Amino acid sequence: MAETKTKPVDKMTFEEALAELEVIVRQLEAGDVDLEKSIAIYERGAALKAHCETRLKSAELKVEQIVQGTNGPATEPAAFD
Repeated sequence: MAETKTKPVDKMTFEEALAELEVIVRQLEAGDVDLEKSIAIYERGAALKAHCETRLKSAELKVEQIVQGTNGPATEPAAFD
């Protein structure tokens, strides 16, 4: 993950954001990143996490709309396991 090639979070797909978030988590867990870089990648990680949550919520709403549209209103929201 080169600093100069980071894609803006809002332009990332869910899969891209999740993959980068996993890299950041591994770096932070390893503890071999200096303090300043740790803070910077933590901030990016927080943005990536929020982006992933937003994308998941959007997908969940779309699935609920599909379920309601095919057989009338559903009595339960779509389950994601």
